[in-house]
Amino acid sequence: MTDDLLKLDNFICFALYSANHAMNRLYKPMLDELNLTYPQYLVMVTLWEEDGQTVGGIGEKLFLESSTLTPLLKRLEVAGFIQRIRSKEDERQVLIRLTSEGTALKTKAAAIPPCILDASNTTAAELTRLKAEIVTLREALNKGAA
Repeated sequence: MTDDLLKLDNFICFALYSANHAMNRLYKPMLDELNLTYPQYLVMVTLWEEDGQTVGGIGEKLFLESSTLTPLLKRLEVAGFIQRIRSKEDERQVLIRLTSEGTALKTKAAAIPPCILDASNTTAAELTRLKAEIVTLREALNKGAA
């Protein structure tokens, strides 16, 4: 029984890890066309949902520290997709706003989710259920690590 615990095929973490790699391989060519990395794409998605967020707010949604997020945001700014603006109310906060180029990129990015669904060889409902289960797992693991 102990031997079964240490079999790679029995590791949920390895299943998630290897699925993540497969997902990244699928995303990469599509994101290359948009001149984005996957973490940059996630930032853009959060801004397409709600423009004008703080660095801290984006980091909270994406589970990223500001030390990881700041260089990523600087590269998005150099690419012309966002602007970083210091808050007038609280100069410690930096607001992130989409540029017109960043807003226009959303139209091109809209083609990505249908490609992911198609490649998954499953239904939208099944992927939604799977995502909910993974989120539940993530929340439980975060509580366990606290």
